Amino acid sequence: MAIINWATAKYEGLGKDGKGHVSTQSGALKDQPYGFNTRFEDKEGTNPEEQIAAAHASCFTMALSFGLAKLGYSKGSLNSKASITLVKDGDGFTITKSEIKLDAKVPGISGEDFEKAAVEAKLTCPISRLLNCDTTLDIMSFDGN
Repeated sequence: MAIINWATAKYEGLGKDGKGHVSTQSGALKDQPYGFNTRFEDKEGTNPEEQIAAAHASCFTMALSFGLAKLGYSKGSLNSKASITLVKDGDGFTITKSEIKLDAKVPGISGEDFEKAAVEAKLTCPISRLLNCDTTLDIMSFDGN
């Protein structure tokens, strides 16, 4: 079974003066502006790294949720933030890191079992597998009560 999702991007004009728009199959993004100014100048709109961060945070969090459910836990909350690092690399740029920060509350689970499940989710979520960069995980807070 294969699931195919898609997004479209268009760019009118070239280089710094160009303006782009990105849309997703679901409509969650519809003609969302992006370009040099949204990527490097903090202008309103999105950028590819922000979209990758959203994908990684949501994929990891869902994978951890399913991993914990498989262990028999049914209550709790997981809050993840993924930060994507983009660095200048010669004439271009390279994504070098995806850093996931996690705050969690899962009643009844030990810290050791929780950490094992979180690391497994980090290693196996499809977006982690896609990214060819250093992926770190910091469990910012955990409450097993």
